[in-house]
Amino acid sequence: MLTNVPLMIVPFITYNIVSWGLIGDASSDPWQQVVLAVPMVSGAIWSMSLGDVMITLSLLLLFFEILKATRIGADSIIDHLLSTFVLIAFLVEFLLVENAAHPVFFILMVITFVDVIAGFSVSIRSATRDVTLGGGLH
Repeated sequence: MLTNVPLMIVPFITYNIVSWGLIGDASSDPWQQVVLAVPMVSGAIWSMSLGDVMITLSLLLLFFEILKATRIGADSIIDHLLSTFVLIAFLVEFLLVENAAHPVFFILMVITFVDVIAGFSVSIRSATRDVTLGGGLH
């Protein structure tokens, strides 16, 4: 059952914890805080803000969510349903909560939307392939 938990709930919860000031300083925009700064050979400084790190980690979680979508069976239906609920939670919070009106939250919501659409698409494609292979063996 733990494998059915949508991974995109992690960025959702993390965003809310950080934006409500439960971790760090909530007086300024925490997503603009530079977390990593690396001097490059060119002389430029490459930096990542907390928002950049959050989006990058969410994209990595999206990869694993798409891998989970390749499973077949009843568990995949539950997984898709739970992912859809996470997307709905993102959308409702984006529309109704002031702290969610932020570019980082919007990008996380788009990543979750891609997760839902890709999950359904991969499952439908896999199911079609299974039906085609099953019908050709008779």
